[in-house]
Amino acid sequence: QVQLVESGGGLVQTGGSLRLSCAASGTIFGTLGWYRQVPGKERELVATITSDHVTNYAQSVMGRFTISRDNAKDTVYLQMNSLKPEDTAVYYCNADNPFSTSMEYDYWGQGTQVTVSS
Repeated sequence: QVQLVESGGGLVQTGGSLRLSCAASGTIFGTLGWYRQVPGKERELVATITSDHVTNYAQSVMGRFTISRDNAKDTVYLQMNSLKPEDTAVYYCNADNPFSTSMEYDYWGQGTQVTVSS
């Protein structure tokens, strides 16, 4: 069973930076991503990265966040710069299940809290 563990969240001031990490229990060959969720809202995509390092970003974070992966370490990262209060959320690591197109069968981490103060 694949396990994902996020780390690196915390409290920062507006304009600050954080680097999130997500370590997988085993080799992940497919797409990895970061999603975030605020109470009362649906979980939303932040960024994804394929096994070939092709990236995709939400418009709200483009130019500020950078997703990367280290396939040798089975780890995905999210470098967050120029943080804004609206970035405050629980951030979840996601690994695509290659056997289904539905995210219902994806693998998810437990989440790490990111709080950006005004």
